[in-house]
Amino acid sequence: MRLWYTRKMLVNVCIAKLHRATVTDADLGYMGSITIDETLLTAAGLLPGQMVTINNLSNAVSWRTYILKGKKGKGDIILNGPPARLFQKGDKVVILGEAWVSPAEAAKMSPTVVFMDEKNKITKVKKGWRPK
Repeated sequence: MRLWYTRKMLVNVCIAKLHRATVTDADLGYMGSITIDETLLTAAGLLPGQMVTINNLSNAVSWRTYILKGKKGKGDIILNGPPARLFQKGDKVVILGEAWVSPAEAAKMSPTVVFMDEKNKITKVKKGWRPK
């Protein structure tokens, strides 16, 4: 099968998902970004500075920003800057980690999904998870 794109093209894919995290704070006075507990970053394979999309399950808002590493084990999910108007403490969110990869790499990939409880403590990690 011949594909319409070139070999040099990259596609944006979801490499990891923090599923139903709870927002622990929202700091309107900060410049921007999302602070995520280091334990959650490690489990998902996400990096400080990496772009993520945050989807608010409470109000259907979606926001794209970069990650700041939070203190390990605190469970922090803090929206900083402008999204603090749209994400409030206690909101449930889905955080999608992004990466640009070749189409060949994308065809082989499936995201790591980190499940957590109400205090953002990890309950399960599924590597290479695919829906049935």
